Amino acid sequence: MAGRDLRALFGSNDHQLGADEAFTNREGQWRVLVSALDGHLQHISAPGFDAADLEAPRRNLLVFHGVGGIGKSTLSRRLEAALTDAERRPAQWGEPAWRGPRIVPVRLDLARSANTDFERVVVTIRLAVAAAVGRPMPAFDIALRRYWDHQHPGEPLEEYLRGDGLAARFGAALPEQMKAALGEVAQGLALPGMLGSTVGQLTGALVGALREHRRSVRALAGCARLADLLEADTDLEALSYYPHLLAWELARLPARKQIAPVVLLDTFEAVGDRTHRDMERLLQHVVWLMPNVFFVVTGRDRLQWADPALHGQLDWTGPAAWPGLADRALPAPRAAAADPGSRRQVLIGDFSDEDRHDYLTHRLATDGQPLIDPSLRRVIAERSHGLPLYLDLAAMRFLEIRRTGLTPQPADFDVEFPALIARTLTDLTPDERHVLRSVSLLDAFDIPLATAGAGISRDAPVLRLLERPFIRHAPTGLWPYHLHDLIRSTLRAAEDTTDDRWSPRDWRNAAERAHIAVGQQWAEHTGPGRRLLIACLRQGLSLAAEFRLDLRWLTEAAWQYVSDSVWEPVTPALRDTGDEAHLQTPADALVELLNTLGRRQHEHRRSTANRLATVIDAGLLPEELRQMALYYLAKAHRDLGRSTASRTGMQQVADGGGRLAPAARRGLAHLARLSGDFPTALTAAETLGWAGRQNRVLGDIYWPQGDITRAADNYEHARDDAEQHGIAGERATAQAHRALALAFADPTTADSEIVLARHLLTDLTLHATTLTVHIAGLIRDAGRSTDIDERAQVLRTEIDTAGLPSVLSLLELAVCFHHAVRGDEELLTTAIHRLRRLTNDGDHGYLADIAHFMGDRPITPAARPVRWLESQETIRQRWRTLVTERRGT
Repeated sequence: MAGRDLRALFGSNDHQLGADEAFTNREGQWRVLVSALDGHLQHISAPGFDAADLEAPRRNLLVFHGVGGIGKSTLSRRLEAALTDAERRPAQWGEPAWRGPRIVPVRLDLARSANTDFERVVVTIRLAVAAAVGRPMPAFDIALRRYWDHQHPGEPLEEYLRGDGLAARFGAALPEQMKAALGEVAQGLALPGMLGSTVGQLTGALVGALREHRRSVRALAGCARLADLLEADTDLEALSYYPHLLAWELARLPARKQIAPVVLLDTFEAVGDRTHRDMERLLQHVVWLMPNVFFVVTGRDRLQWADPALHGQLDWTGPAAWPGLADRALPAPRAAAADPGSRRQVLIGDFSDEDRHDYLTHRLATDGQPLIDPSLRRVIAERSHGLPLYLDLAAMRFLEIRRTGLTPQPADFDVEFPALIARTLTDLTPDERHVLRSVSLLDAFDIPLATAGAGISRDAPVLRLLERPFIRHAPTGLWPYHLHDLIRSTLRAAEDTTDDRWSPRDWRNAAERAHIAVGQQWAEHTGPGRRLLIACLRQGLSLAAEFRLDLRWLTEAAWQYVSDSVWEPVTPALRDTGDEAHLQTPADALVELLNTLGRRQHEHRRSTANRLATVIDAGLLPEELRQMALYYLAKAHRDLGRSTASRTGMQQVADGGGRLAPAARRGLAHLARLSGDFPTALTAAETLGWAGRQNRVLGDIYWPQGDITRAADNYEHARDDAEQHGIAGERATAQAHRALALAFADPTTADSEIVLARHLLTDLTLHATTLTVHIAGLIRDAGRSTDIDERAQVLRTEIDTAGLPSVLSLLELAVCFHHAVRGDEELLTTAIHRLRRLTNDGDHGYLADIAHFMGDRPITPAARPVRWLESQETIRQRWRTLVTERRGT
């Protein structure tokens, strides 16, 4: 059961040294797994089980969690080995009496250093099934091939599998199975010779056959959602639903081919945090949609899926959905005796005293005998307090002392762990110790950054330090090196008693050097550099906030962050005290400002406005950054329907003449438009230029006039301008508005424009723009679809959650258009009343007038007058014509 520890093995000239990756019993966790997996096998073998049931509670999940360094990853690896080969199972674990299909384990390390993305998760599970079953899974394989060809043009799946090492791990069966699946379906559809290169044609033909219930595809007809998934966009969201197809295929395997996959997801804490759950949501899709697959999660935190408060962040939440996750976690011995149906979260505690001695006994050996003598093992075991990571570091310390020719003595370990770190420091040269302390200030680093941060002129001390076992290497990282977390935190927090210890002034000087070095890497970078910008902001803000440094380059970096309109999280949120007490420095205020701007895509605009007001009131930001906060506060006020407050803020920013003055003038033009004063809005818009997004503002002014062609042209120019300037967020926003305008006049053209808008939104977090695209889809389908009201209700909920009432008015106009096209006077009246109530404050009142024009109805006498660019009768006729032309299509 022990793997070879090459790091220790190559740390000594003793050829008799046995260096094993020691693994203690963990029998309690094994008993929990056996009980839970046995219940799962009985459940999926029962006559009433349906793998396609999307509503039944899920019990196909077991969670092991605990603090870092407690041995979760080792447990995950050993569980995989024990499930793979009975001979690798410890004798004391016993022989499980499982009944049912053959168990097929597959382990996935989700750690960032493992470079495991969601695509790799899905592909790996399919590879494990391919190796175990040896036959195609047509429904899943066709969907996956379609996805791959769209998302990875020019990169065959076979090449990806070879390059990523997956083919070597699972064999090369999958590509052949996929080809067989494509060929089988092509033959059934009378499309001989159909290959993967034309998979788009094949899936189109297959969808048609499924919709028409043709006999030629009866083998796939039982998969009720296959056609819908093949018609969906080929993005990560769609990919996360494909496991449903694989579950369906597994369920229909013949009895002799039946398997029970067990997927072990290790380092689950790496998929996100308690605020950003995008990856977690995708993985939850996999678990929920594959009820005939058992999942074992290991990570630092308990899963919160049974918490109803997460509804909206995750798709299946609450104790009814996850009965076993709702209870408090029990330590392993108690959990083993509990009902497996009610205890699915197991806390992994510290090693027992027996396990500590067992670990040290087997960790290092010569000729089969423990290398560490009993008295020394007792000292190390006692001082470890049961933390496996301490034991491992102690073993490495033992070898380091032994390598000097000395015999390690109990006194060498008769210290608390911080003292062991101090002993480790004494083994380093003065230059190496200096570099080590310097890099402890950084989350990650490369050689130039470490050298500059240490304030030295040579790389040699850095290169020597990188050879130490406590420096971790992640080749795919932007900065590939990082200090072991425990050592880093100890260096930063523990009392340093070494002769060359640093004073508080030394630490601040090092922070200054590191801050400058990080800024220089960003400033000297050529190319897009978005990834580097975010990484530099995170490290720079952390240093500036902790050591009260001047903002310096952070000001320009903050402007770059904002100008791209992408809104990734740049740093963990500051402590939320509800007042300004946590804002003590300009760096604190800038952290809160950028956090708020990034989070506004995920929270109610009211929260955004309150946070920005707090930042402004703290008075810590320099004037140009205060203008940034003021501008986005004005935008939040506009989204909340607080036009007066928004107008005041926009005017202040415009009068200030800073970088956001053009944007503020655009905001004033928008406010004039919202109030129905189109001539004033047009006059303001014509002076904006690119900086003020003139073409997009003109499009916003022209489409309410019913002048769809001119508006679409303006939006197209706006999109092209944004592309020329490399502003991805603005490009997506302009395209979304173009799609919406064209949806009123030309559904066929709008369809392709909506597809492009969705594509441009990939990897962007722009909530309002995404909602605009959804509304464009409603307008495109108006009069022709029977589910408009249901889709509109879903969007109302999303809009209300986001706090975007201005978008809600646009949604209600889309509903009015639908009812006007269908000629349903009663429903149109109801929809107009809803829209009129939303616009009673005067903003967007012109949308209610447009709704009247659509239905060829007189304007309500009490309505606030609108100043159109042309006569009201001209505007009325245009909108009425759009309705009548839609009826004729």
